[in-house]
Amino acid sequence: MTKDVIISIEGRQGFEGMDTDDIRLVTAGTLTERAGAIDLSYQESELTGMEGTTTVFQIQGPRVTLMRTGKVCSQMVFEQGRRHLSLYSTPYGNLQIGVSTSRLCSDLDAQGGRLEIDYAIEIDHALAGRNAFRISVREAQHGGLKQ
Repeated sequence: MTKDVIISIEGRQGFEGMDTDDIRLVTAGTLTERAGAIDLSYQESELTGMEGTTTVFQIQGPRVTLMRTGKVCSQMVFEQGRRHLSLYSTPYGNLQIGVSTSRLCSDLDAQGGRLEIDYAIEIDHALAGRNAFRISVREAQHGGLKQ
């Protein structure tokens, strides 16, 4: 089952030696429920700096996989208390990064809900930054982005 949803994202990125960057985004997307998993997808925009990229959060039990395809290609796996290696591909080259998830909380179902992820990113085994996503999802009303 696939339905149109409104996705509200609050993100925080903090990289070593740089100011923390906060982003707030409300966008249309889709939520697909299939065999015990939920896929949440949306198109990135100029605002995020990744225009031309599709982002999919695949929620399956205690594991969330973030996949980006298009202008930016990456796959990051989040599991609370675990570290996963990921490849991050940009127009400027590829990076292998480590993702260590300190907190993952999801109550997403076919009706919507919330997804929260706090994690650290390592480059060459050195801490590069700490990031967080706070995502809320609700069914879209006919006619677009109505409250």
